[in-house]
Amino acid sequence: MRLFVGLDLPWDLRTQLAGLCGGIHGARWLPPENYHITLRFIGEVNAPQAEEIDLALATLRARGFSLSLTGVGTFEKAGRPVALWVGVERNPQLDLLQSKIETACQRAGLDRERRRFAPHVTLARLDNAAEAKLVGFVQAHNLFRSAPVPVEHFTLFSSQLGKEASVYTAEVEYALG
Repeated sequence: MRLFVGLDLPWDLRTQLAGLCGGIHGARWLPPENYHITLRFIGEVNAPQAEEIDLALATLRARGFSLSLTGVGTFEKAGRPVALWVGVERNPQLDLLQSKIETACQRAGLDRERRRFAPHVTLARLDNAAEAKLVGFVQAHNLFRSAPVPVEHFTLFSSQLGKEASVYTAEVEYALG
């Protein structure tokens, strides 16, 4: 089972994000049903380990909050852009939730996440995308800002790799107080 912990997005926001997409050759645009904010990537685990993770996450206590998406950018590997994303405005409550999730995952036996938490929503995977089009897209949408979105739960998702796009299934939702 391939797992991650994330925040689901409301459909009106997914539709708004999907409206930004297009116009870049070499971009594989993700379907709106895949838009989410990853709080902790877990990866492949067996059933007993998945149960341990679920139990650890179920004990987590945190308050609900609101967040806004803002700006766009790219992630690079070896100097080449590999993903196009919409950012998440800095938010202490989101950082606290992510930290508590990380602690819960470690209690469940997972190694500490080595990558710095950079909350975002991936819009596209990039494969030799035209640099000028990419720069133009980022400039055209850099001032993007969503209305605040209430965050009332977080979700343990399973991920099945597919030909066109991965299929994400919400396995368990954990309410925030």
